[in-house]
Amino acid sequence: MEMDNNLDYLFGSMEIQPCSSTLDQSENQDLSENKVTLEWKKFVEELQEVVGYKFKNVNLLYQAFTHSSFHREDECESYERLEYIGDSVLNLLIAKAHYFLYLDLAPGQLTRLRAANVDTEKLARVAAKYDFHKYLRHKKPLLKGQVEEFKDAMLEYPLHSSGLIDPPKVLADVVESLIGAIYIDCKFSMDITWQVVENLLQPMITLENLETHPVTKFYEACQRNGWSVKLIDTWEKTGEIEVFAGKFAGKGKFSGKKLIALNRAAHNAYCEIVKNLKTTCDNYNCNEAQD
Repeated sequence: MEMDNNLDYLFGSMEIQPCSSTLDQSENQDLSENKVTLEWKKFVEELQEVVGYKFKNVNLLYQAFTHSSFHREDECESYERLEYIGDSVLNLLIAKAHYFLYLDLAPGQLTRLRAANVDTEKLARVAAKYDFHKYLRHKKPLLKGQVEEFKDAMLEYPLHSSGLIDPPKVLADVVESLIGAIYIDCKFSMDITWQVVENLLQPMITLENLETHPVTKFYEACQRNGWSVKLIDTWEKTGEIEVFAGKFAGKGKFSGKKLIALNRAAHNAYCEIVKNLKTTCDNYNCNEAQD
């Protein structure tokens, strides 16, 4: 992305026709009433308050909330390039924080911990928490329903589902694009960006509450007990996958993604093992995962 004076984006709003002129960064610092709409000012003010950061170039904020399905309506770029840089910045920020927080933690565990704090579900939860989808300019008619369904599913798994629910990827994307916009706007200051990111990502997943993936937990239980695993895959027809180990079985159903169906089958089988063998559940949510 071209920086600073080469950043020329178009003003507009979510509900009205955008302004036909562009502003450079110096003009952007002195917004006047005849160049922006009341709706646009409200959009900026609300988001800056939610995020806890005041933009010098508010056009970056505007771009960060413009989906590719919408950006052809005007000359404003979509958030995809900001998302690209935001993803990289976020991974480095989390890696740095964990490196100094967990001085004796092995690289493999550091990688798992970082992944849990930057994956699609974690970032989608951030967007859902702050209702970022309400500010997103897009032409995705199904998004509202997907977000509502995701929010309902979040109630069962307050911190993270470890692959048992399906987060709308666009929610995670907009968080990464926002981080990218902040990073560019603050002149590439990792410290300033981290102050905002650390607050947005609360509650963070820590070493103490990091859960093992349901498939891993299931296979580890099978190995401890010397059980072979059998899988019956009827997902293409029914959206279901069944797993068997010893006398235990688990069924998972999710027609949207096969991987989630498999995760749910492993989760349900593992919970049957825990319940019947009276082993520890390691604070794992052993309610049966449903479609």
